[in-house]
Amino acid sequence: MTAPRRLFPGDPCLRDVLDLIQRSFAFMEGRIDPPSSMHRLSLAALQEQCRHGEIWAIGTPPAACVFLTSRPDCLYLGKLVVDAPHRGTGLARALVELTADRALALGLPVLRLQARIELTENHAAFARMGFRKTGETAHPGFARPTSVTMEKPVPGIGAQD
Repeated sequence: MTAPRRLFPGDPCLRDVLDLIQRSFAFMEGRIDPPSSMHRLSLAALQEQCRHGEIWAIGTPPAACVFLTSRPDCLYLGKLVVDAPHRGTGLARALVELTADRALALGLPVLRLQARIELTENHAAFARMGFRKTGETAHPGFARPTSVTMEKPVPGIGAQD
């Protein structure tokens, strides 16, 4: 598999990324509440993510991708996706390692993500990659937690290596 590459707003690969996310998140339909934000994604939204954050992909067409957003205290990972035929091959781990490198380059001490409360298999996968649960949040209008927040310190930036 090829090395991760950063995508930019005019990249024709963005259409494939959108397809990958929609295909890969389809299993959540009826399983999570509220429904996935994937339903609101569009090519324009991906282009905007490229402008104000980052999108990285592996493969042509992409077999995996991740969205990165710099925040004052962390680098936020969103839409970490691996296409079903490529799961278990290390692509998610490669993207998380890339994310740690990006956080280091940006001087951000923590990687942060959110996973839906119902997707316990995702919590376990992230825990195997060194993330730990740091909290729970609720989407607007929900009295119960709908997401788990997980974090991983970035080695080399004030973190205990």
